[in-house]
Amino acid sequence: MSVAWFLVVRAGAGSRVGDDALAGVSELLARTPALSRGLVHTPATTHDPYLDDGSPPVLAIELHFDGLPALEAALAPGAALQRLPDLLPEVRHDDASQQAMYVRRFPVPEPSQVPGSGGTRCTYLVSYDGPATDQNAWMWHYVHHHPPLMARFPGIREIEICSRLDWCGFLPWRRADCMQRNKVVFDDPAALTAALNSPVRDEMRRDFAEFPPFTGAVLHFPMLTRELSLA
Repeated sequence: MSVAWFLVVRAGAGSRVGDDALAGVSELLARTPALSRGLVHTPATTHDPYLDDGSPPVLAIELHFDGLPALEAALAPGAALQRLPDLLPEVRHDDASQQAMYVRRFPVPEPSQVPGSGGTRCTYLVSYDGPATDQNAWMWHYVHHHPPLMARFPGIREIEICSRLDWCGFLPWRRADCMQRNKVVFDDPAALTAALNSPVRDEMRRDFAEFPPFTGAVLHFPMLTRELSLA
């Protein structure tokens, strides 16, 4: 069972998180016990012909573990991740939200293990607040219809869909309860922009119109993604 913990810091913390803070956070995360993958997302600029959801988060952290016990141990009182608030003193309680989720991965035609220019990739981070009228029907439709379309994006490198779960953790930021997050990953912002302006995007919008009923915000943000080298 693959699970991930997300911390999303909105623009109330300022226009960006400083390089020194990012370096300290990255060093801490890279040494987190049982971490299987660590990703640090910072703002990127792309063009989506359908959507403009405003300024991206100033920072998003995405930490993957091989099971819920390992994730909860990392977020427990006294665990190393309890140092995160000290490394991000400008991030107030209401500036950030956190959530642990179950991760579904989907195949793509040409996955790549090599980051793009500057050691980064470009990720389109999407969140669905929900709720759906029928959560079961909504998730079934999404995971069986949307990923095959996503996989047809030119240049796509990764697809992940994350669904909510109950979890224990003791970091101070407020908890989000998104019914789903998902991401598509490309080599760079130009590749993501090309995909968003391809005919596949039109097909995805037509499928979006077929989703079972749901409410709540749907947010799409382009982010530069750096994968940590784990200690």
